[in-house]
Amino acid sequence: MKNRIRALRAGFQEEFDGYLVTNEINMLYFTGFLGAVAMLVPNGQQANLYVYGVNYEGAKAEAQNVNTELVKQGEDLWKKVAGHIKDQRMKKLGFDTMNTSVYTKLTDALKDSTSLEAKSEHVWNLRRVKDEEELQKMRKAAELTSRGMQAARETIKQGLREYEVAAEIEYAMRCQGSYGVAFDSIVTSGPRSAYPHGGCNERKIGRGEPVVVDIGATYKNYRSDMTRTYVVGKASAKQRKIHTIVKRAQEKAFEKICDGSNAAEVDRAARDTIRRARYGECFVHGLGHGIGLDVHEQPVLNATSKDVLKAGNVVTNEPGIYIVGFGGFRIEDTVLVRKNKGGRLTEGSNVLEI
Repeated sequence: MKNRIRALRAGFQEEFDGYLVTNEINMLYFTGFLGAVAMLVPNGQQANLYVYGVNYEGAKAEAQNVNTELVKQGEDLWKKVAGHIKDQRMKKLGFDTMNTSVYTKLTDALKDSTSLEAKSEHVWNLRRVKDEEELQKMRKAAELTSRGMQAARETIKQGLREYEVAAEIEYAMRCQGSYGVAFDSIVTSGPRSAYPHGGCNERKIGRGEPVVVDIGATYKNYRSDMTRTYVVGKASAKQRKIHTIVKRAQEKAFEKICDGSNAAEVDRAARDTIRRARYGECFVHGLGHGIGLDVHEQPVLNATSKDVLKAGNVVTNEPGIYIVGFGGFRIEDTVLVRKNKGGRLTEGSNVLEI
């Protein structure tokens, strides 16, 4: 793993004397270790990674480009961090994120010696563009997710409960090498398919009903996201029509995904397609989101987004139509933003009837 801390320092050094990272996933990004509680990056000195005893040996073995600092039992973490900030005479400190109680503890310990300023963009300017090492892991996560969707097609049948289908999908992904799910698997059937984040429950899948399957695998902490909608048996004319509209909307958005595209315009390409088909009010969420170590990251693809896509972003493309009492239809792929066009990382048929 390249020295990402050096890149972070290069971004903040003209603005701050140091930078404090408290988000666990951000620390994973910079060090390769998951389980630390804080990381202090001084301007010009090695970074300190603060770890409680339960994770200390793991951090010493796995964390890269940092000095691993043990927080002993009964020791006040934030007084310890504040002591190091004062020792290194940091007058201005940036940070990624911080809850109110931590901010209060830290400012009380620092008194008036150091000013704190939230500047998460110093982290996101790095995280949102994936390097080749990250992309290799994301391609693998996408491959595993695609295999999970294949298992879904082979498993779904009349009479199975939603959670039974989810279990078979997750088992298949695990057997192929997934480290776990990227998020709680969604298998919604019948009227419940109109709930975009409906999870799964004990409902039995009926013949002729739509089944929305939204799943993701994790590989070495990187995630993928994929959705398909199926109908058990023969689909009705209205089901086929709506599925075709959603598929067309996804393709129109995909054609817009490339370096330099405005995220809002990508969203508009899908939304206008659905609106012209007179289902605009049934597309109730944004088109997509960045994905990587977190399932929801920057950039954001929705109607109000100010983001501009850059080569190396990995985003989801997931238009949907949801009709209460009738059902929902969503199609989603994980897409790599490239210079001239996007590249789908997830792969799988958009067949409706199974």
